[in-house]
Amino acid sequence: MSRIFVKKSIAELPYSGIRKFFDLASGMTGVISLGVGEPDFVTPWHIREAGVYSLEKGYTNYTSNCGLEGLRREISRYLYERFQLKYDYSREIIVTVGASEAIDIALRCVLEPGDEVIIPEPCFVSYKPCTIMAGGVPKIISTKETDHFKLMPGDLEKAVTPRSKVLLLSYPNNPTGAVMTAQELQAVAEVVEKYDLLVIADEIYSELTYDGEHVSFASLPGMRERTVLINGFSKSFAMTGWRIGYAAAPEEIAAAMLKIHQYTIMCAPIMGQMAAIEALKNGEAEIKRMAGQYDQRRHLIVNGLNQIGLSCFEPKGAFYAFPSIKSTGMSSQEFCAKLLREEKVAVVPGDAFGQCGEGYIRCSYAASVEQITEALVRMEKFVARHAKKPKTMYAVR
Repeated sequence: MSRIFVKKSIAELPYSGIRKFFDLASGMTGVISLGVGEPDFVTPWHIREAGVYSLEKGYTNYTSNCGLEGLRREISRYLYERFQLKYDYSREIIVTVGASEAIDIALRCVLEPGDEVIIPEPCFVSYKPCTIMAGGVPKIISTKETDHFKLMPGDLEKAVTPRSKVLLLSYPNNPTGAVMTAQELQAVAEVVEKYDLLVIADEIYSELTYDGEHVSFASLPGMRERTVLINGFSKSFAMTGWRIGYAAAPEEIAAAMLKIHQYTIMCAPIMGQMAAIEALKNGEAEIKRMAGQYDQRRHLIVNGLNQIGLSCFEPKGAFYAFPSIKSTGMSSQEFCAKLLREEKVAVVPGDAFGQCGEGYIRCSYAASVEQITEALVRMEKFVARHAKKPKTMYAVR
């Protein structure tokens, strides 16, 4: 076959760096995985029960393209009570198949060929590929550990060109756990307004903020009308497999997103939507319980990583630590491959989240205390063998 049928831009896209190590680990025995960003909690029973009940009652049909009215009403209520944001459930909220679909259709509905999307890195692995698949051009800003991986307004202003259209913002951040305060976000908002940018704000980790309250970008003065707010149920309610997310946006943008969603997806699964209604109505206590557990694990893993010689700044949100592995002299890819092979601990190389992630690894603490503790013991042995200087032993047993 001489003709090449696959589109060049798609053929050149790399596979996910997260999945690469997850797939390797799944084929080995005795591996402790700190790789995939998935809660180790089972979806709370009362939420699962709502899904079961929907099946028992025969709710197996399509819903409205934009989602069940009851769920959109609950999302509207939640956004108002939690962030003082007012969205019309009938015209400005779309229920999607996870937050990932919401990001995809948001980009596809606003980008003309060649439009630039400003993406602060390190960031979630899908942002750059989704931009390319939508016909846009990724414009990368490298954030720095010295700034706690926050987006600096000066760096944003330098990145803007006449083709800049979208800023893709994600705080709390995956993979670094960075969080931005209201004052810091306001400085970014001033640049956004100055250059007439649209912001796609991925706030999937909004309920996992440990020091202070999460500030939704759309809640800042003048930002609601130039923000597409993305959120969902995967992280806060431990509902990854249910695949329920949502977008809240000004009516014109929401209507355009709905067209793409309508023709490509139809609707999110009704059973998941029914469960999501229950989650929003009665799940607040479960959110706080799980967030409290993550907070304990956050301290455990960050203290442990620092003690074994992998310097790690304190993440303020999400459930990831992003330690430096530069003391070992290895690249991120080499470190992760050797750690998996020698000690059977799976973590993700930092460069999977952008080139400025080189020299770091992502460790998820959405794992049990026992697993984190054992992983630190194994990593201590590994670092002791490979570090350029002897390190203090991490006594956890």
